[in-house]
Amino acid sequence: MLNQTSIIVDASKYIEELKQKVERLNQDIANATSSHDQNPLPVQVTVETLEKGFLINVFSEKSCPGLLVSVLEAFEELGLNVLEARVSCAESFRLQAVGGESEEEGEGIDAHAIKQAVAVAIKNWSESTEQ
Repeated sequence: MLNQTSIIVDASKYIEELKQKVERLNQDIANATSSHDQNPLPVQVTVETLEKGFLINVFSEKSCPGLLVSVLEAFEELGLNVLEARVSCAESFRLQAVGGESEEEGEGIDAHAIKQAVAVAIKNWSESTEQ
C-alpha cells in the first residue's frame, strides 16, 4: 500500500513539473511573438545579375499594403525598367521582377545598388505605416 502511494505522489509531482514547464514554454513563445511583432517587418530581398538585367525577389510572410508602390518608385529612381514582374499581395507579399537599365541612364547599376535601394524603400515604407 505504501509503495502505491509513493508512486502516485511521485507521479503527481512529475505532472506538476510538466505543467510548469509547459507554462514557461508558453510564456517564452508569447514573449518571442510579441518581440517579433515589434520588430520592423522581416522582408527578404535578393538580387541576381542576369545576362541583360537583374532578377529581383522581395518576400514577406505578411501582407504589405503600399509596399509595391515604394519598391517600384525605388526602381524608377535608379533608372531601372521593369521588364517582367509577378506580384502577390494577398496574405503575404511577393514580388519577382526582371529589370534592366533604361537606355537614357549612362551610369551602370549593379545588384548591390538595387538591393540597397529596395532596402531603403522598405525601411521608409515601414516607418510611414507605423505612424
